[in-house]
Parts: sequence; structure tokens; C-alpha cells
Amino acid sequence: MDGLEWWRTGDARFPVAANMDGCWVVLRLNGFPDHPLWTVFVDGAARWDADALPPEWGAPLETSATAPDPALAAQVLAPVQGFAVYGSEVGEPCDDPVCCPV
Repeated sequence: MDGLEWWRTGDARFPVAANMDGCWVVLRLNGFPDHPLWTVFVDGAARWDADALPPEWGAPLETSATAPDPALAAQVLAPVQGFAVYGSEVGEPCDDPVCCPV
């Protein structure tokens, strides 16, 4: 496997997404180094935080591909849009304006 086929979403907080075995993987870019670099969402649910992603996933930010269809991008991002701030996915959003500006 040469990595997932990442595409840019057009959203600064959730910059990339990929389909992995029928599940949508969306990455949230967090206020690093105050928080882990990424939060990984799978089908809209937060799964884990990471400073590095599995190597077999490739380099998501190096993609130049954009969403194949704006409607698809909106559909993929809809479940995570309410979780733009670190910790919001567990009901404890960070309120530090330095690392988590709204």
C-alpha cells in the first residue's frame, strides 16, 4: 500500500480526508504543540489523537488533490463540523485563545 488517497477538504481545521475500506477518515489539525498534532475521526467519531500517523497512511498534507465533489466534501465533513476545537469531541473544548482560536 502506498498510502491512503488523501484529498483536501477546503476546511482549515479538517484539511484532509480519505476513504479507507468504506469508512471516511478525517483529520483535525490541532493547536500543536499544546495539543497532539492530529485528531483522527472515522465516520464522524473521534478515534485517537496523534503526533504522527501510521506510515502506511502516507503524507496527507502533501496531497494536492481536492475533493472530487464539493457536495461529497460537505457530506464527509458534516459529522465533524461541531468538533473544530480540541477536546470538543469529548465535551471539554479547549478555551485557550492561543492554541485553539475559534
